Amino acid sequence: YMLMEGVIALSSVVGNVMVVWAVRINRSLRDTTFCFIVSLALADIAVGALVIPLAITISIGFQTHFYSCLLAACTVLVLTQSSILALLAIAIDRYLRVKIPMSYKRVVTPRRAGLAVFFCWLVSIVVGLMPMMGWNNLQNLRNNGSLVPNDSLVTCKFETVISMDYMVYFNFFGWVLPPLLLMLAIYVEIFYMIHKQLNKKVTASHTDPRRYFGKELKLAKSLALVLFLFAISWLPLHILNCITLFCPTCEEQDYLIYIAIILTHGNSAVNPVVYAFRIKKFRTAFRKIWKLYFLCQ
Repeated sequence: YMLMEGVIALSSVVGNVMVVWAVRINRSLRDTTFCFIVSLALADIAVGALVIPLAITISIGFQTHFYSCLLAACTVLVLTQSSILALLAIAIDRYLRVKIPMSYKRVVTPRRAGLAVFFCWLVSIVVGLMPMMGWNNLQNLRNNGSLVPNDSLVTCKFETVISMDYMVYFNFFGWVLPPLLLMLAIYVEIFYMIHKQLNKKVTASHTDPRRYFGKELKLAKSLALVLFLFAISWLPLHILNCITLFCPTCEEQDYLIYIAIILTHGNSAVNPVVYAFRIKKFRTAFRKIWKLYFLCQ
């Protein structure tokens, strides 16, 4: 488990640093969509650099102060939420690009994109830190005697400090599932609009629009794949949380929890691979970085 987590952490950091680096050196990647992709990459870098080391430490089951453990758990929640909202922002951005191609640049300015990224992180911090404001297991631990009274020490586990009511009703049903369903609807609409445009009769006046929508289709497919991978990586863990809450007598299999956790962390490492194989601009930028900075050519 620890070896796999270590490999994922290294891959997440290196791969997503490459993504940020690629956007930094390639002017053609500096539009609003890639601004949101950078926000997603920064969250994934933090997963590799902070969350996975914390997860490895927590898996050992060491004793620490309740609020220290809670802060570590909330860090995971903040970064997860920022990833979801970054994916939602990307979906909305692609929708506007297809829906209003002529006025897109006037509506979606760099300043507005920056404000959207700021708002996504602000909401993520509020949602993720809600347990720090009181929606946690502190009182339950005091009531059942699991807490060392004098110094509030606990065996640090995610489910020890985070309330399953919060995880299922507020986090999953409120801030994970609705955005995922909304993104699904947005991408269905995007593909429908692009398909409709590409099926129009080819005339001289439609040559450029067809090329434009053809490019949009390729990018939309790549970003929809990122969304799909995020969903299949995170839904198993949330389903296990639902089982824990709604079926207290059901026996939890530790290996299933570890697999679900590894899936969530692994998602942070796969996005750069998707960009490299599916988006030509990223592939070109990655090759440039490799040749210039690693091979010194």
